[in-house]
Amino acid sequence: MENGGVSSEKQAGAGASYTYWVREATSDAAPLPVPKKLNPNDMISSQSQPAVLGSVWNRAGTWEEKNLNKWASDRIKELLTAVGSLEFSGGKAEITEVSNCSGDAFLVTVRNRKRVGYNYELTLKVKGEWIIGGEKKMVKGHIDIPEFSFGELDDLQMQVRLSEEKDLLQPDRLQITQDLKLFLLPVREKLLQFEQELRDR
Repeated sequence: MENGGVSSEKQAGAGASYTYWVREATSDAAPLPVPKKLNPNDMISSQSQPAVLGSVWNRAGTWEEKNLNKWASDRIKELLTAVGSLEFSGGKAEITEVSNCSGDAFLVTVRNRKRVGYNYELTLKVKGEWIIGGEKKMVKGHIDIPEFSFGELDDLQMQVRLSEEKDLLQPDRLQITQDLKLFLLPVREKLLQFEQELRDR
């Protein structure tokens, strides 16, 4: 009885062509794969395939986001402190420091296409000197640039805050504020440069 059970099990196993452990080739089975040695031309053709954007693990080019905050903040500060000084009819001033540079910058790869973006707000420290009432006055202040994003630099806005100078009359303060707003153009040019560098990453 025991032997009979084993032989019937073997017969059932022999007739089951879907079992993976069956090693004997049958007439309707696919041929076994034959190894093929690669030649130098095969290597060249595989290397000449178009480069895939993104990480090595993301060869399909699906969604991948890279944080560029550190690079972007450092680069914005570097560009804006390099603006230099501006000359006005009654004085001159310069950006001494980027005291606030908060926001995000990122690079997204989606469907094997690269997209970049950012969103920032800035505060710039400025100092300068003006001839007021025949004497030279040192003035300090801040330029606030409210939130701006990729592709929106044409609408860049600027607000000027002067440090409290008790010996400055209101008309003089207004003139200095208007002068400092002339930093808008060189600041915008530097931010456009930043935007282009971000796009090229």
